[in-house]
Amino acid sequence: MNLVEDILLKEGKMLPVMEHFYTIQGEGAHTGKAAYFIRLGGCDVGCHWCDVKESWDPNLHPLMNAEEIAETAAKHCKTIVLTGGEPLMWNLDILTSKLKELGCTIHIETSGAYPLSGYIDWITLSPKKTGLPKEEIYAKAHELKVIVFNNNDFKFAQEQAEKVSENCRLYLQSEWSKRDVMYPKMTDFILENPRWQASVQTHKYLNIP
Repeated sequence: MNLVEDILLKEGKMLPVMEHFYTIQGEGAHTGKAAYFIRLGGCDVGCHWCDVKESWDPNLHPLMNAEEIAETAAKHCKTIVLTGGEPLMWNLDILTSKLKELGCTIHIETSGAYPLSGYIDWITLSPKKTGLPKEEIYAKAHELKVIVFNNNDFKFAQEQAEKVSENCRLYLQSEWSKRDVMYPKMTDFILENPRWQASVQTHKYLNIP
């Protein structure tokens, strides 16, 4: 990356885009809805079970003009999901400003480990033990989605739920490779703690992105 690209990246005029595609949201509160996904490269949270580890190194992904990618996305759908990687590693002001100008509703999926930027309508906070969220994001989260990999994650989920607002929707989602073991345990937990809901990765069952 040269100096000019570095400056454009910091300003949010260019962003490392791993992939972008039109599909159906497979997880959480908006499951089943058509959405255009923009997956940004770069993440240093380091979840060992991450299913998109190829997103971690931002240098592996081409820098794209933020306004151009916004225009491409808005042609397909007015619901946009920013994901990663960790999208909040980058300045999202220009990308989201252009998306709003084009009439889009903007969702973000984030660990919360970096400060918020941009104009966001729906925040899915998926906290990770390896890089806990910034305190200010808890109150702004619309849904809390905790990935369940082992039994300790149920305690972690309860701890995280104490930090979000009472209007925040609470979801448990099994790590994909552990689903046969964890879904029965999640069921028992939710029946005992009915404020929680189950999130299932329906896109994997539908065999779509």
